[in-house]
Amino acid sequence: MAPRPAWKGYLKLSLVTCAVELTNVVTHTEKVSFRVLNRKTGNTVKRIYVDAETGKPLGDGDEIKGYEIDKDDFVHIEEDEIEAVQIESSHTMALDGFVDKSSIEQIYLDTPYYVAPADKVSEEAFAVIRDAMAGKKMAGLARIVLYQRERPVVIEPLGKGMVLTTLRYDNTVRQPDTVFGDIKSVKTDQEMTDLAELIIDKKKATFDPSKFDDKYEDALLELIRAKKAGKKAPTAKAAPKPSNVVNLFDALKKSLSSDGGSAKASPSAKAKPAAKGAKPKAVAAKRKSA
Repeated sequence: MAPRPAWKGYLKLSLVTCAVELTNVVTHTEKVSFRVLNRKTGNTVKRIYVDAETGKPLGDGDEIKGYEIDKDDFVHIEEDEIEAVQIESSHTMALDGFVDKSSIEQIYLDTPYYVAPADKVSEEAFAVIRDAMAGKKMAGLARIVLYQRERPVVIEPLGKGMVLTTLRYDNTVRQPDTVFGDIKSVKTDQEMTDLAELIIDKKKATFDPSKFDDKYEDALLELIRAKKAGKKAPTAKAAPKPSNVVNLFDALKKSLSSDGGSAKASPSAKAKPAAKGAKPKAVAAKRKSA
């Protein structure tokens, strides 16, 4: 069964328009989920709205959205009134600018959706817009009203379809300096950097998401199977927590050796000759610091 579209509307490039639909990229159907039960009866429980002052449950149709304009002073808004609020991006994504996707900083990328033509009539126009962007290696910027919020989005070709990624507004993103500003500048030792680069070379791989597995979910499933069989919950041995490295130079050399490499693999990574009984300068400095 095809997944239910998250949004239906139109994609527009100047005077060219085609009907499209958005589908969630991510599915949560296979994830472990728990229901809340009554410990005494084993029955499932449900949440109900109650009046904050009287404590009485609300009846059907008693709920209404409210926007607080002052303390305990609300403007009442009906659902149909919200649905009646329509702007162009409620139904049309107009491509009003094009950028190199790599120019968009990672911190602004939010949620991805697949974009596909909504009907046979739209397939040709959809293909023209997709292929034009692919030919220019550009991504389109647009806006869309999704889940009662207008969101900026970036749209790019992906195989026979396209992928849309919602973007975060600038005023909702913490800028790196607000977090990294207190990190002091450190002049790193070139020998140690070279060793770290060798370790990276040894661990170079090809991105393959099929090899990712959720070890925490596997542990939860093991717990569920044990409980279902009437056994005690399995006690997993806790992984040792790492601590700060005291001798960074030695740790890098040991890391390289344990990965099947050698600290002698690069001339720049070789320790400089030292007097008999003396320690390498970088190592001595680190131990003195420690």
